[in-house]
Amino acid sequence: MKEKVMNGLQRFSKAMFIPVLILPIAGILIAIGNIFTNQKLLEAVPFLNNPITTGFGTILSGSLVSILTNLGVIFCVGLAVGLAKKKKAEAGFTALLAFLVFINAMNKFMELNKTLISTKDLQGTGQTMVLGVQILDMGVFLGIILGIIVGIVHNRFIDTEFKSAFQIYGGSRFVFIVIIPVTVLLAILLTYIWPIIQTGISSMGGFIKQTGNFGIFLYGSLERFLIPTGLHHLVYTPFLYTSLGGTEQIAGHIYEGARNIYYAEMADPAIHLLSKSVIWDARGISKMFGLIGACLAMYHTAKPENKTRVKAILIPAVVTSFLAGVTEPIEFSFMFLAPLLFVVHAGLAGLSMVVLNILNVRAIGPNGFLDFLLYNVPLGVGKTHWPMYILVGIAFFFIYYVVFRALITLLNLKTVGREDDAKDVKLYSKKDFKEKEKSKATVKDVGNTGNNEVPAALIVSALGGEDNIESVTNCYTRLRTVLKDPSIVKEDVLKNETGASGLIVKGQNVQVVYGLQVTAVRKAVDAELGISDMDAELE
Repeated sequence: MKEKVMNGLQRFSKAMFIPVLILPIAGILIAIGNIFTNQKLLEAVPFLNNPITTGFGTILSGSLVSILTNLGVIFCVGLAVGLAKKKKAEAGFTALLAFLVFINAMNKFMELNKTLISTKDLQGTGQTMVLGVQILDMGVFLGIILGIIVGIVHNRFIDTEFKSAFQIYGGSRFVFIVIIPVTVLLAILLTYIWPIIQTGISSMGGFIKQTGNFGIFLYGSLERFLIPTGLHHLVYTPFLYTSLGGTEQIAGHIYEGARNIYYAEMADPAIHLLSKSVIWDARGISKMFGLIGACLAMYHTAKPENKTRVKAILIPAVVTSFLAGVTEPIEFSFMFLAPLLFVVHAGLAGLSMVVLNILNVRAIGPNGFLDFLLYNVPLGVGKTHWPMYILVGIAFFFIYYVVFRALITLLNLKTVGREDDAKDVKLYSKKDFKEKEKSKATVKDVGNTGNNEVPAALIVSALGGEDNIESVTNCYTRLRTVLKDPSIVKEDVLKNETGASGLIVKGQNVQVVYGLQVTAVRKAVDAELGISDMDAELE
């Protein structure tokens, strides 16, 4: 039972990537639009102050904000596509139809019950307009609920076929036939149930606000602590896209969730200071600064004869963490050798967010330094207090360094370069590092030279062969697989011969960490398994 629940959560977490990964792109484009309308920049660079560039910036920011007001349909379609095991395009189309059926069914039922409120002012009434239709204000939860239901119904009935005259009603058309009564019934039930759920969500939000910095500490620590399970997305997603992360009225529209709020505030020149809810997406201190201090501590405490090898491993990982916010290569370098350090890292990550909140820092910092600069600098110091974010980061660089070095030395923790077993040290030798780099370089060139240079056959073999692999997906840095028998996986082959930097096994879920090159690895593995683009699971 426990394994079934874990598998379900893993699949849901992976499916959430489709809508979630699109939204930061919208945010970056909004930030670019702000650059062209930033008054201080226009004063410093007068030639940009013309109707063409400022108009372009205004249109770019304004048009993308509309995504934030339609998150329900985006999550509905994205989740359905992510959860569908086959014929994903049909699943997405069915999800869109189900969404339209739902909002109109709920509207008509509420109209019959005479529970619709005047549309003059819906703020605070529990009702809202969705695609021009007035329904209960369910926010992004509507999309999540419908997306899950469509995914389940699609997987259950997509292979249903009929004979003779009824043949045309099989497959995806039968899925839609089943979805219609399910969706209508759901719309009626939620008309009664959702107000109760909304009260519970509001109470939870109130509890989080009452706990203040303690709640922020738990949030930041848990988000990092769940990295090994791949379920950390389930921690921050509700805070970024639902009322748990705050509710604000901006330019006449109501926005829920930390990320939705600050995206809208970025595009509104009337906002002079980002809302406090931005703290829920200030998770980058440990990525940009903290783990660099941890790496320096591991380097300084490594055995003298191993320092050159350790440096060769840690420097690329540090650069990736600082610039892009990809932390797993560093975290896995001590997670399995000294789990205590990973727990301390999670605690310090939560503490860094508390410090930012105490100092009233409003900077946007979910990932690496590149995103940090692009988001915050165009908005100005007054709107974000971003220089203080960097000062806090530098402070945590030293905190990480001192704490990690003290723990490694006092407890004699076997971090990178301190292993007793010479065989283990060999994993970090110059020869093995070159093999890893060669493998990574090969992966980087896949886009130009084809999949043949990726050791896809070796990866499939190390995972137990084609017959052992039930499904393949990927996220930012990991190749995620579901295997029939995880015990036959050859971890040493994956690490030493295919360039993997870590392996996570949770029941039948096996995740292989490849870093930023994982997309190319995934394509090569799909090709090796004979999975076409139409059949591949999107992430």
